[in-house]
Amino acid sequence: MRILALAGLLASIAAPLSAQAFDPEARLKELCITLPTPDKPVANYVKAVRTGNLVFLAGHGPCGDFNRPDIQGRVPSQKSIEQGYEIAKLTAICLLASLKQEVGMVLSDQGFDRQPAVINGASDLFVKVFGDRGKHARSAVGMYALPFNITTEIEMIVEVE
Repeated sequence: MRILALAGLLASIAAPLSAQAFDPEARLKELCITLPTPDKPVANYVKAVRTGNLVFLAGHGPCGDFNRPDIQGRVPSQKSIEQGYEIAKLTAICLLASLKQEVGMVLSDQGFDRQPAVINGASDLFVKVFGDRGKHARSAVGMYALPFNITTEIEMIVEVE
């Protein structure tokens, strides 16, 4: 993803070669999405580091208390793919909140191989918010453990201008 204008730090994300104006804040409003205040890191690290035109976002789970049963559990024994998808959307919203302030992994059962269907929750949200500008490279891997037993954790690197 590439951010072209950063008014209020989240002004637009654009695919290379596309320079037309775009307002993701308006698109978020159209989608009835309100970005939360990003959580403070849970250990000795920072949520985002900007170096030149790149913003590196640390692995995120959904914003808020990690000890909530609605965002914890393994796919598919404790969470359905559909529930994982929704948790990935919440994680993407938290990433956007951190990106605005500055700016996947799936907790899986052994043998589960549909992590991409879960992480589509984040990918689909980015495309809904940013259109073709939101299309991106990604990984979707299963993990034996994630912090606080959260269902998804997603990292992001964004180029900004």
